[in-house]
Amino acid sequence: MHLGNIFTAVISWLSARKQGGKWILRIEDLDPQRSRLCHAQMIEDDLAWLGLTPDEGGLADAGSSAPYSQSRRHHLYADALERLKNLGLAYPCFCRRADIMATQAPHQSDGRIVYAGTCRPAILPAPFVDPQRPHTVRIAVDNADISFTDRLYGPVTVNLASHCGDFLLRRADGAWAYQLAVVVDDAAMGVTEVVRGNDLLLSAAQQLHLYHLLDLCAPEFAHVPLIVNAQGIRLSKRDEAESMASLRSRFTPQELLGRIACMAGMQSRPAPLSLARMLELFSWNLLPRVVTLPVLP
Repeated sequence: MHLGNIFTAVISWLSARKQGGKWILRIEDLDPQRSRLCHAQMIEDDLAWLGLTPDEGGLADAGSSAPYSQSRRHHLYADALERLKNLGLAYPCFCRRADIMATQAPHQSDGRIVYAGTCRPAILPAPFVDPQRPHTVRIAVDNADISFTDRLYGPVTVNLASHCGDFLLRRADGAWAYQLAVVVDDAAMGVTEVVRGNDLLLSAAQQLHLYHLLDLCAPEFAHVPLIVNAQGIRLSKRDEAESMASLRSRFTPQELLGRIACMAGMQSRPAPLSLARMLELFSWNLLPRVVTLPVLP
């Protein structure tokens, strides 16, 4: 993790504690090519170093919704996909990434990929193909708006057809798409609030669409700003100085929490702070829309 991940984790922990709720740590290891047990262990160790102890989940599978690793919850995603197939909305797609990119409009400079519906059958439900033939699975979306209120950013409206088009439910290699997995898991685990970075703000509309189709209770959403440096450039894993390994070598937990409290509008300078004191000070009303690294003495 880097400072941006920890910032979001701290805000989510504070929000849950402030409301008397539980804080759940789910291991989202859907991608077999990128997910490693050692990475999950490092995440838990970094959180524990800061004093962020989950009430449920983690590698120990503490809680009534185990397992908390998505790599062991495939059967739940398969059941949800079957329900969407029975609704006549899921269909196989044989497009390669290069094919999809070739259809993108030149003005889509924000990196979004809008699927043009190339493989969508004229009549749904679609006949499913030989499972040995590689294909993704997509869900057909209507030209309709999805609206919700974000805790920090207020009212948000997204048109799925123009924002993303028919989006993925399962990849060609069999890995489950994030949008489907988190909807199934949040509902199964009784999640009532999701706190995450605002790079996922618009994806909430895709998830709300799935909640509706699957007749599941949707959580509230709170998207926090991504941290930028003095030049206004977003932090990434390439910023080694802001990696947890580097931060732990330079700060005590209280010093790092004080830095986060400063970025979250709880204090005017990055003075050391305890988690207990942060909980007293925390308010969503204090959180700025743009979070910049504080200048350290």
